[in-house]
Amino acid sequence: MYDVVLLVEQELSEPDAKRVVELHHDLPEPVTYHVLVPCHNAEAGVEASISALGTADLYGPGLAGQRQDLAEAQKAIDSEAKGCSGRSVQRLRDLGQSAQGGITHERPIDALVATVKQKGGREVIILTRQHVVAEFFHLDWTNSARRHLGVPVLHLLEQDPQPTKA
Repeated sequence: MYDVVLLVEQELSEPDAKRVVELHHDLPEPVTYHVLVPCHNAEAGVEASISALGTADLYGPGLAGQRQDLAEAQKAIDSEAKGCSGRSVQRLRDLGQSAQGGITHERPIDALVATVKQKGGREVIILTRQHVVAEFFHLDWTNSARRHLGVPVLHLLEQDPQPTKA
């Protein structure tokens, strides 16, 4: 079995799923894809935003009263991430591939490293939108994964599922 771990920023489009599968079409052994979707922490995001604005003293204590709203926001975020993972897995399965997926609340690279170890991943594919600044400073997921893993890491840029008209 050849296990490939995919870290995706958003749902795999049909063209992206086809492109991923085509990379492995000539392997002599069966391939299993493990799709990992990072899921943002609503509360941590709000707290980080408030801290970044330098207004934590003004609004920090007010977060305690917002716990219910944040919990509901987190449920919505988790639901969307699970849907993204499920639809991505289904696109791979529709192409005749073995695939499974899940979400993570951990830092994406920490979750990726853990998944590669747990699944015995022999290859990693990171699928993102283009992040020019992060890539320039080597702070993107791909460069970070290459520093932490001993397996091949391929970075693909997401394809627009609907071509733009000229």
